[in-house]
Formats: sequence, structure tokens, C-alpha cells
Amino acid sequence: MSGKATSKGDNVTTFDINPDKFQHWDFSLNAEIATLTLAVDPVASTFGTYELKLNSYDIGVDIELANAIRHIRLTHPNVKCVVITSGLEGTFCAGANIRMLAAADHSHKINFCKYTNETRLEIEEASALSGIKFLAAVNGACSGGGYELALACDHILLVDDKSTSVSLPEVPLLGVLPGTGGLTRLTDKRHIRRDRADIFAAKAEGISGKEALDWGLVDELATPTKFDEAVARRASELAASAVRAEAEPVHLSPIEVQITEDRIDYRWVKVTLFGSHAELKVFVNADPEWLLRTALELDDVLCRLRFDYPDIGTLILRTEGSIDNATRLDSALFDSTANGISEIQLLWKKCLTRLDLTAKTLVAAIEPGSCFVGILFELALAADRIFMLDGCFEDHDNPLPAASILLTHTNFGAMPMWNELSRLSSRFWGDEEALAALSSTSNASMFAEQAAQLGLVSVTPDDLDWDDELRLFIEERSSFSADALTAMEANLRFSGPETMATKIFARLSAWQNWVFTRSNASGPLGALQRYGSGSRPEFDNRRT
Repeated sequence: MSGKATSKGDNVTTFDINPDKFQHWDFSLNAEIATLTLAVDPVASTFGTYELKLNSYDIGVDIELANAIRHIRLTHPNVKCVVITSGLEGTFCAGANIRMLAAADHSHKINFCKYTNETRLEIEEASALSGIKFLAAVNGACSGGGYELALACDHILLVDDKSTSVSLPEVPLLGVLPGTGGLTRLTDKRHIRRDRADIFAAKAEGISGKEALDWGLVDELATPTKFDEAVARRASELAASAVRAEAEPVHLSPIEVQITEDRIDYRWVKVTLFGSHAELKVFVNADPEWLLRTALELDDVLCRLRFDYPDIGTLILRTEGSIDNATRLDSALFDSTANGISEIQLLWKKCLTRLDLTAKTLVAAIEPGSCFVGILFELALAADRIFMLDGCFEDHDNPLPAASILLTHTNFGAMPMWNELSRLSSRFWGDEEALAALSSTSNASMFAEQAAQLGLVSVTPDDLDWDDELRLFIEERSSFSADALTAMEANLRFSGPETMATKIFARLSAWQNWVFTRSNASGPLGALQRYGSGSRPEFDNRRT
């Protein structure tokens, strides 16, 4: 990797880390059982000089966890159970590092929380769709984000040593919310009674032993002398209950990226930076590795744009390549005979849901030379506006044929959003007639006029107006409040039913975004700044 990011100087975040390069997690395999042991290096912070005490984590620790899950899903198809435990005596995980949160700017705080939420949801997706069960072997104090990590697992085994507790102390101690879905999982996943959840979330010291078991906060207890035996037994039982599709291991070579002042270039994904906006283009190629590598590159660049380029407010999505190649690749994505293809489907699903949650205005630009087919048309359906050029670029010496789009099986439910609807269903929520009309057009090319009639695109400028229409839209967007746009877009992207995930990203993310700007949490006399200082925070207790 070379070059530097424009908005963070030399601080370029690395999201692709092989397990043999981990600093904070030990990854081991024993037949069908993998063990991830958290042993955070206290001096290996991602940025700044804060110390990662008591297995507390920052974004670097969670990036390693996300990579571990990815490697297990793709490169270890035999693994049926993952044990998550601690290598630090007396401590499982103290959650997000408070010094890091106090020092981080607002953008990093929110993107950090969003990334950790996506990682916990991937654990649950891997359990539901990949046949991998997760066991939290809680062998020490488990608080905040540490308990939220345990909550994402299928089974929580707690050491019963008369002192170890589980807790969500954010409200009483830090003036913020549990940032990784803890409140939602208490009620929606573990069905903890509302008043008990209230008691638990207000009790900084947490709950231990039999009371934690009786309330449903954990699933099983084991004494210290029998803890390892209980973990091994439960992991074996979970592995025996899991069903994974047969597949060959997928080789994951490092993602190659070149970063300069105005570009982020991968092999098939390239981003051009223009200050307040950027263009992301996906190039289609017939290479057998295209489906895997492009999904990895897209996921990587979306993370980079979030963390390293917060000043970019609008992202223009483009594609380029052969329609025939794009169609063949879309079909190959659902070729059940291909090795590891089911996990590559899920990788694309993860990448697209990452796009849905990106706090930038998304604009699809469909023009001659584009190949918005199937899986790539999902990029357009994720956008807030879709521009499609009507006709050709007449001033070119050899004008390309007019742009077309192609709906396939992929667009009718194969890549659900976090609301468990397809992007087409979300777009046409409540309009069954429109959806029925679209199903009859599957696998048939559509040009601008028909696409507009069917409601698939927002506007269809001609050659004379194309550049001006896009420019004016970007300028208009730049004139609006970024805060208001982020909230508006997040509201409009998820229509229809609410799920645990949409609650986490809509309710939690919106409230946490607000809480982190308030003086009670982030002000000089707030809880984050005064934590551990011996001085109590000073709160503005007016309710709004």
C-alpha cells in the first residue's frame, strides 16, 4: 500500500488482516471447533496513546475479530463451532476502551459503534445461515461491549466463582448507551423482562452467578475447576447440532490497494476523490476470482470511506464492462456446484448491507458502458437516487450503445437488506402491482424510458443535460446539513417491517449519535472525560 488518505494524513486504517498477523486475538483450530482467545496487547492501540487495559478494545481489536470470522467462514468450511474466550486471568472483556472514546472525534465514535454492530450481526448471521455456532466462554469480568459480544453468541457459559459478573454499565458510569446492541438483544433476543432489563442496565456492578442464570442473562454456569470441561462439552454439543454446507476452502490472499491524494485503487474497484464527493466504479472482468475479490474490495473501500474520509458526503456509484460478462458472473454467484459459493453469496450480502448503512448520499449513474446487472444492480437499488442516461453520448467518435439494466433472480430476494426485504421490495413497499410488473421483466434488458416507467430509476437526462444534472444534484446535496441528510437517508432506506438489526441501526445509532455530541457524555465535565479521574461528572439533567 502506498500514498496517504486526504483527511487523516498518514493515519490510514487497515481493514484486511490475516490471522497470522493478529495482535489481540489468538486463533486456534481443533477439528470442528475453532477458539478465538482475546488477549489484547495493551500498548498496541490503533491511534493515540491510550492503553488497552483489561481486554478493552478499540477498532483494531474489532477489525481482527471481523477478519477471524471471515476466515472461518471462507477458509475453514469444516468448523462448526467457535469458542470466544479470554486469555487474561479474571477478565473476559471490559468492552470499548474509554480513553479511546474520550479521545476520538465524533465521526470515529459513531463509525466504531457501527462497525462493531456489523461484526456482532455477522456472528449471528454465520450461526443462522452458515451453520456455525458460537459459544461465549466467559471466564472473567464481562462488561459493556464485552457482554454485548457474548450476547451475539448462541450460548453464554459463565464462570461461577462468586465474583464474576456480566454488566452493561454505560448509562450509570459513562453517560452513553450500550453501543453494540446490548439493550435490543436483552429484550428481543433473550426476552429479558422489561423491568429486569431496566434494573440490569442501571446496575453498574452487574449481576453474577445464579441470579444471572435465573434472569436469562447467561445460559449456563460452571465452577472454576470444571469450567474448561464444561466449555469443551458444550462446544462439542454445539458443533454436533450445526450443519454446514460442504465446500472447499477458499484461499484469501491479501487485498491489494494503492492510495494517493485523489484515488483509492484496487484491482476491480476504483475510487476517485473530489473533495466533498467521490466516484466509486466497479469494473467487470471474466476472471474466475472476480466475484470473491470484488466483494472483498468493495467491503474494504466502504470501510475506508467511512473512517478515513468523513468529509466526503456524496458517493457516485458506477459500473463498467460487458453486460454479457456481468450476466454470467451474476449466474455464477448462484451456481451451487462452485466451491464455497454460498459463503461468497453471503460476502456480497454483507458488502451490500454495509453500503446500505453508509452515512453518505448514494447516487447511481447508469450510462453507456455500464453493466448494472443482477448483483451490480443491487448497488443502484441501494442508492438514494438513480440517474440513467437516455440514449448515447452523441459527441463521442464511437458512441457506445445506450445504457440498459437487467433484473435477475438476485434482485428478487436473494440479497435481503437488514429489514429482511429485497431492495426492490423496499423500493416499492406497499405497491404489489409494481412488483408484479417487475417480475415479468426479469432477465430482459431495459432502456431508460422503460426503466423510468417501471419506477426503477429516478431521472433520465439526455446527453446534453447528463453532466449538469449530476453536478447540480451534488452541489445541492453539499448545501444541506450533513446531520439532517444522514438522518433523512437512514429513515428512508429501510421501509417496511422492523427487525432486531434495524432497531440497532435506526434507534441505537440515531440516539448514540445524539448522545455522543452532548456535554453529559463528551463535554469537558462529562462522563467520558472524567471517567477514572476520581471526579464525578456534571450532568445537565433537563429532559428533551
